[in-house]
Amino acid sequence: MLAGAGVVLGLAAGPAQAAEVSFATRCVPPAGVGLDPVNGTTKVEITAPATAKVGDEIDVVWKFTQAASKNPNIIDLPADSVQPTGTLKASGAQSADLAMTGPRENPAIPKGGDMVLSDMKGTLKLTAAGKVTLTPGAYTVNAMGTNTVCTPTETVPAAGTIDVAAGDGSPTPTPDPTDTPTPTPTPTDTGSPSPTPSATSSDDGQTDFTGKAVSIPYTCQSPLGEKKATSEIQINAKKNGGSYGITVQFKNSPMDSPADIPADSVKPSMEVTLGGADTGSVFVEGPTNSAPIKSGDPIAIPDMTGTYKPGATGESTLSPGVLTIKALGTTTTCKPDKTAVSLTLTTKEQEGGASGGSSSSGGSSSGASTSGGLAATGADDHAALKALGLVAGTAVLLGGAIFTFMPGRRTR
Repeated sequence: MLAGAGVVLGLAAGPAQAAEVSFATRCVPPAGVGLDPVNGTTKVEITAPATAKVGDEIDVVWKFTQAASKNPNIIDLPADSVQPTGTLKASGAQSADLAMTGPRENPAIPKGGDMVLSDMKGTLKLTAAGKVTLTPGAYTVNAMGTNTVCTPTETVPAAGTIDVAAGDGSPTPTPDPTDTPTPTPTPTDTGSPSPTPSATSSDDGQTDFTGKAVSIPYTCQSPLGEKKATSEIQINAKKNGGSYGITVQFKNSPMDSPADIPADSVKPSMEVTLGGADTGSVFVEGPTNSAPIKSGDPIAIPDMTGTYKPGATGESTLSPGVLTIKALGTTTTCKPDKTAVSLTLTTKEQEGGASGGSSSSGGSSSGASTSGGLAATGADDHAALKALGLVAGTAVLLGGAIFTFMPGRRTR
């Protein structure tokens, strides 16, 4: 997300030393985002002791004073969603690559806005007397689960020098470990889909029909790359006259949040696939998240609801279909690698419904909000997206999040 961030170095501590360093940098965005590498200038300010002795463990701070590029016009970056890491090279009396890490702390950065990176810190244990020079090297910016790698394209001048005196051999206490980012584990396929359930409607007055939880592996394609996720999903129905209220339940979260997400900013929806006697899809949706979601916490998808008006008489099946999540101004689509029937209903064609082969969907739908943590696109938004002519599978992935849109067939 950061292309061409720059670096200036100033050294201070003990008898204060200060130096300013700038160097040409080439930043390579994540593969698949459609952005070209950017050549820019890095500027950093580094703080470290000017004098020390052998055996000391010194704290070093790398402060970004200027970023040469802006946030690309892809997504707004929420607060505390960007984390820098890098390498500071020690040379001279001793050689070492010092790992530098900054906290995931930043203000909200709009599309096209200036990048703001937190200060990086590291600890260096001095092992030899003499002059030790510090030189900044490559660094990586992690934003919403993606990495942009920035590498110097010229010889970088030393940022400062530490005069290291011979020590007395006394041990130096070990500092607290520097926090490092923990990658979000990639969900894996949990197995084959469960067998088709036998729940059916009849004339015995039954109104509630419970489907079976099925394991659905999803592939999400987006400009930020491909992501895999597997979720246990169950479809239930409640008969209301000749129609059915449909509820889609996710038994587990398909992903962890890549960043802090504000309340009322994430909305899920799905096209439930019809089969058997009926064809088409049923559009279901859920509510927006009522509370903020912290980075690293599971994104729990709430129950999504809609209405199924049968377009055929016979045994009609309902299976999880394309999942769409709109979040932070982006839309991402996840398409099932394979699906499985969760619920079978004995249906009777209703006036206004449509059977297979019709230009209309076999199932009509209307969304209804329920309690939960996420929400889906409204019916008007869904129709508008289809009117824009978006092709199936158009997607934007938000740092490993599953956000997408897949057109489906349906009637009002």
